[in-house]
Amino acid sequence: MAEWSPNSWTKKPIKQDVIYEDADGVQAALTKLQKLPPLVTPKEVMNLRRYLRNVALGKAFLLQGGDCAELFDYCDQEMIEAKVKLLLQMSLVLIWGANKPVVRIARIAGQFAKPRSSPTEVVNGVEMPSFRGDNINGFAATPESRRPDPSRLVSAYFHSAATLNYLRAALSSGIADLHSPLDWGLGHVITPAIKENYERIVNRVQDALRFMHTVGIDTDRGVETVEVFTSHEGLSLEYEQSLTRLLRHPAVPTAAAGSSSSTTPKEGYYATSGHFLWIGDRTRQLDGAHVEFFRGITNPIGIKVGPSMTADELVRILDVVNPAREIGKVTLISRYGAAKIAQHLPAHIAAVQGSGHIPVWQCDPMHGNTQSTPTGVKTRHFSDILSELKQALEIHRAAGSFLGGMHLELTGEAVTECVGGAGGLTEDGLGERYTTFCDPRLNEKQALELAFLVAGFYREDIDRSND
Repeated sequence: MAEWSPNSWTKKPIKQDVIYEDADGVQAALTKLQKLPPLVTPKEVMNLRRYLRNVALGKAFLLQGGDCAELFDYCDQEMIEAKVKLLLQMSLVLIWGANKPVVRIARIAGQFAKPRSSPTEVVNGVEMPSFRGDNINGFAATPESRRPDPSRLVSAYFHSAATLNYLRAALSSGIADLHSPLDWGLGHVITPAIKENYERIVNRVQDALRFMHTVGIDTDRGVETVEVFTSHEGLSLEYEQSLTRLLRHPAVPTAAAGSSSSTTPKEGYYATSGHFLWIGDRTRQLDGAHVEFFRGITNPIGIKVGPSMTADELVRILDVVNPAREIGKVTLISRYGAAKIAQHLPAHIAAVQGSGHIPVWQCDPMHGNTQSTPTGVKTRHFSDILSELKQALEIHRAAGSFLGGMHLELTGEAVTECVGGAGGLTEDGLGERYTTFCDPRLNEKQALELAFLVAGFYREDIDRSND
């Protein structure tokens, strides 16, 4: 295989590329980014790799969630706190249900770029570039706003830095302290039987927390804070290259990192824009620029796996990006849709099992279940999201595999973008607070409800095995 460098991707064909009119502006922005400090550290990245190794081996569960398209305006104290608290609540429920530690990765502090099916769109009879995310162009439907602006790449860095700075400060200051009361917010549940089931689970979780306090277990620092890692789709390779640094590996036990001490180099290339980056379903071409860039970075990476992915192609991509077959280095994010998962996932699992790779298997039940209402509003049905997750659990169990986690588009805000759930949101209610600038997200009640239901699936398995 050809030698890798941070810019070797430029020699490959690229999808979802951005064409800038201001070449000098692009160079100025990239030069500025190259001089700015990293957003994440090698120690943080390697810690995440160790945790994901446990997920791949079935010893932990991965919860990943956040906005579809993060906006610069989301760099806001209340919005950041709302996401963190929601992920914390969901993870506590999942810990109880799966009886495993939960690794938390937020789609935050960098999830600005979005792939689009078409580079242009027609608005009010005027053709203009599609909105590609706040780091590329503006959402306002005017040709001027939609013109790609390279200075937004630098703005993306500083908004990511500010978000990450407050995230770290909030976590170290006790926002995740289990001694503090949690608002489980069950008032939205309208079905008595479902409400009773949720209340029973919440009471069990709270009983466990009270027991920990009574016997003094919760005096450990582990209940006062948690680790929350950042992630985004590595779509803008110019941006990612500018923040890729050759850095010394931290002093992590080599066995924990999944490498041999005799072959592990002392330094490596880290994509320091975030802890975890993934390749989208539109940019995973074997001979393409994105696969080329991702194969050289030390970070744990994700690959979206959709219905168009063949089993042979999946194994070949794993061979390219993870030739050493490091356990958990790659997370396979399946996103087929509730109606297609049974057709595609079993063959993909079998192919990977036969290849010798041991990735994290994660279910994204959002992207394959997007549909439009008769009036053209994009939405997702809670029942489809839940169905794909449940099918994924059952298919992995039948194959002797582990469903290691779920990947959700969600927000801590009371939005009305996905229909269904115990709150009974209908298509008629979507217009109440439909604020997404791209795909529909689960609101805080729906996301917590989903965690309860998935936890229930795992708890049923545990109870069955104990009978």
